[in-house]
Amino acid sequence: MSDPLSDVVRLLRPRAVFSKGISGAGTWSVRYTEFGEPSFCVVREGGCLLAVDGHAPVALEAGDFVLLPATPGFTLGSGDTHLPTRIDPHAAAARTADIRHGRPDGPPDVRLLGGWFQFDAHDPALLASLLPALVHIRGQPRLSMLVHLLGEEADADHPGREIVLARLVDLLLMETLRASSGEGHPPGLLRGLADARLAPTLREMHARPGHGWTVAQLAKRAALSRSAFFDRFTRQVGVAPMEYLLSWRMALARDLLRHHDASVGEAAERVGYGSLSAFSAAFSRYVGMSPGRYARQTG
Repeated sequence: MSDPLSDVVRLLRPRAVFSKGISGAGTWSVRYTEFGEPSFCVVREGGCLLAVDGHAPVALEAGDFVLLPATPGFTLGSGDTHLPTRIDPHAAAARTADIRHGRPDGPPDVRLLGGWFQFDAHDPALLASLLPALVHIRGQPRLSMLVHLLGEEADADHPGREIVLARLVDLLLMETLRASSGEGHPPGLLRGLADARLAPTLREMHARPGHGWTVAQLAKRAALSRSAFFDRFTRQVGVAPMEYLLSWRMALARDLLRHHDASVGEAAERVGYGSLSAFSAAFSRYVGMSPGRYARQTG
C-alpha cells in the first residue's frame, strides 16, 4: 500500500541544504525580512526568543527544533527590549561563515544551527501546504537524537560532510512532518493520515491515482456514509475528496512531465484521464499553462 507522506517527500526532492552556526551573547535582536524558502533552526545550547510575523513569540530552549515552511519575516533575539538589526535573508543565505550576534567576545549565551532547504520540485507551495506557518517541536526523543547528530556533523570536517548533513536534515524533515499530525494541528494531509477512517482512503488515492474514484467508493472504504465521509474528509484534510485527488493527480503529472520524460498522453493516462483534451484543460486550469508548455519550460 502506498505511503502518502513518503510520496509527497519524494516529490519534493530535497537537493540542497545550507546550514551555519549562529550564536548570540548579551543583549541582541535581529529582524529578518520575508525569505520565502523553507528554513529551519536547531537550538544547541541556551535559549532565545523567536517572534514570527502573525504568531505569538516563542521562547526557544536547548533541543528545540523550528521549521518555517515558507519563512515569513521574523525577529530573533535575547528577549530584552532592543531595536533589532535588520538582515536581508537572501544576502545572509549566500554567506557560509558562522554568525555572531550581540557581544562579540566571550562565551555565547545561545548556540543555534540554522539553515534552509532547496527543493527540486517545481511546486514550492507543496511543503507549505502540509504544515502550519510555524512548526515548533520540543520533547521528541527521535528529533533530539537527530539534532545531536546534526550538531556533531556540523562541527566536524569529515569527508562527505555536506551529503551527511543533507541526509540528516531529510530525516529531520520527515520526523517533523510526523510530529505535526493529529487533531491539535491545522487541517491537511497529515491530519487526515492520523484519522483511522480516512487514512486507508488517502493511501488508496495515492496508490491508484489513475482509478476512476468516486466519493461513494472512497466512503465505502472508510466504512462511512457518503455524506459523513465527505464532511469528515473536508474537515480533517481541509479540502473536499475530489479536490484533494485532483491536486495529487496534478502533482504527479507535473513530476512525470518534468523528471520522467513522459509525453502529455502518457502523463494523462497515468493520472486517470482517458481524454487528452480533458487532461489538458484540467492541467491548464490547475497549473496556469498547458502541459506541453510546462514540459518545455521545466524539462
